[in-house]
Amino acid sequence: MSLSEETLALQRAAHELMYLGMDGSPIYSDDLSRRNGEVYHLTTVLYNSGVKGYTIEEQANVCLAILMGYSASFIDHGEKQKHIQEILDRCWDILDALPASLLKLRLLTACYGEVFDKPLADEGYAIIASWDSASLNVEQEEAIAEFQNVVNNPYPWDYLDE
Repeated sequence: MSLSEETLALQRAAHELMYLGMDGSPIYSDDLSRRNGEVYHLTTVLYNSGVKGYTIEEQANVCLAILMGYSASFIDHGEKQKHIQEILDRCWDILDALPASLLKLRLLTACYGEVFDKPLADEGYAIIASWDSASLNVEQEEAIAEFQNVVNNPYPWDYLDE
């Protein structure tokens, strides 16, 4: 399997796990557990491969896949936060070099979901504003919805006392 196939497979599996049951279908514990294990395994394999990608886009896709995988999976053998931080450290250089694009918005969304740094959100909003809203494709619409969800719900698993 090529690097691009590995990253796309992980991104797809992580996305499916994150949105499992959102279509109203039931979630079965054995399916959830199996998918969670698969995503964690794919994430760990890609992370441990040490592959960074040859082009800036490949590097961005690898980082995006790993961040998505760790975000979707609830498994942690004690290394997860360290690995996420190492990937985030790689992302800062990649984001500076990556042109405004769908890929950059997706990577900004994943990074923002980890650190909640306002300049990342601002850059995401700038990318969205540069697109013609009348001619958005499905991928752009999904990326915008996910970005807005992450920005509007920065702590989805925490309850805040008011």
